[in-house]
Formats: sequence, structure tokens, C-alpha cells
Amino acid sequence: MTAPHGTENTAAIAGGGRAGGRFPLFRLALLRRRRMLAALLLGMAVFETLIVVIANTVPPETLFAAGGRQPPRALRAFSGTSGDVAVASYPGLLGGGLTHPFWIALQLTAIGSLAAAAVAADVESGTMELLMVRPLSRARLLAERTAALIVVSVLLNVVATLTVAAGVALSPRLHDTVPLGGVFAAGLLGWGFALCVTGPALAVSAAGRRRARVVGTTIAFGAVGFAVNFVALAWSRAAPLRWISPFHYYTPGDALALGTVEWESFGVLAGVGVLGIALAFALLARRDLAP
Repeated sequence: MTAPHGTENTAAIAGGGRAGGRFPLFRLALLRRRRMLAALLLGMAVFETLIVVIANTVPPETLFAAGGRQPPRALRAFSGTSGDVAVASYPGLLGGGLTHPFWIALQLTAIGSLAAAAVAADVESGTMELLMVRPLSRARLLAERTAALIVVSVLLNVVATLTVAAGVALSPRLHDTVPLGGVFAAGLLGWGFALCVTGPALAVSAAGRRRARVVGTTIAFGAVGFAVNFVALAWSRAAPLRWISPFHYYTPGDALALGTVEWESFGVLAGVGVLGIALAFALLARRDLAP
């Protein structure tokens, strides 16, 4: 008979250095999802490689050349640009690979899974009380699981960044218009976006009792945020709504073209994430952990 997850966690903590080392919950959070994480990292590398190949073989301007028309303004949402970078350009096309729904889905899958497991999943299954039997503080539990989530989001964005950087470095055509510094600036903004989603997801997990609610909130945060930004770009009357969407601040297309990080935008993304994490610690410290 398979032992419950909480029992496995408790045994690992009790085992100290042999089973979990100094940070058992951090290690277990990664170990128990190693197959999913490997699939996400591989998927990210393959997808960004495909985007680089397309950008290197198909001139971006030909994708929107029918009838000599310019692409609609709303398509800027799919290239991560505030308007200074043409969608039909190499930075615009590569930026599309860093705001594509597939890229977003990989990020949200990792965040939703690990955020749900931080607190809510153990409360739902009734194994949280087993964890609390051990000499383990609530703050340490959340800190180790938050660290695991942040490490995973960093890895996803590092894989995406290095894949695009390799493609740009190996292609004179791309390198002429996309500085390598811009690729790394876009990668940093990508991690800022992930952190922006991580904070609220952890806060919901710290306050909630259902894994599904955390995953649903994470998906809704990303999907609704993208939809709001799209509508704000497409409809002038809805333009003020762009300020509440994380995708207004996450603009990899601009970073790829300019070669610099928009520190104000990164500050907003990171600030929301840090506030959400702080709120998660405050909520967990005061809540009842009974299922």
C-alpha cells in the first residue's frame, strides 16, 4: 500500500540528512515533480527552437504582407511590445515566442502545480497536520516550497533565454537586429512575469483548502491578464485597463529590440510577486490548518 504524501514528507523530515538533507521539503517538492519539470523544460527548449528556426527562415514582413496591409494593433499583445517595435520584425517575431499561449501555459503549469502543493494540497488531503507534528514551523514549510517554485520558474526562463540566445548568436540575420543583451533582458522580464503570478498563487494556496482553486486562480490570472491586455490594445476605450494586466509590463519584444530592461516594468512585476509572497506568509501564520 502506498503511503500518503504527507507521511512521506514526515518520514523524510524525520530522517534528517539521510532522506532530505538540510532542506527536505525543498528537495521533495522538486523530486516528486521531476518528470513534469523535465517535460516542461524540454517543451520550452523545443518550442523556442522552433520559433528561432521560423524567424531565421521566414522573413517576418512576409507574414503580414497580404494586400500591403499593416498587422492589427491588437497583435502587439502576441509579440510583447508596447508599440515601439513592429510585429513584422525579428524582435517582434522572437517576442511572439516569449508571449505565445504555449509559453504562458508552460509557466502557469509549473506555478499552479507547485503553488497548490505549497499549502492547499496538504490541507485538502489532511496530511498538513502530520507535517506540523514534526518540529517544523509554518514559515519554514512555506519558505522551502516557495524556494522550489522560484527555482523552477528560473530554470524555465533560463532554458527559454539560452535557446533564443543561441539561435541569435548563430544567425547573422537575427544578430543584426536583435542584440544578445536584449535576449537576456527579455529573459529577466520573463522571470519577473513568473514571479508576478507566483505571489498571488501562493497567497491563494496559503489561505485555501483546495488544490483546484489554486490551479484555477493561477490559470485565470494568466488568461484573464492576457485577454485584458489584448482588448486594451484592440479597443481604444478599454486602453486604461492595460495598467492592471501583467502583460502590459511584460514586453519581451521591446527588450529584444532595445537591448535593455525596462526596470520600471520589471519593478512592477517583481513588486506584485513579492507582495503576494509576503501576504502568503501572513495568511499561513494566522489560519487554521485543519482540513
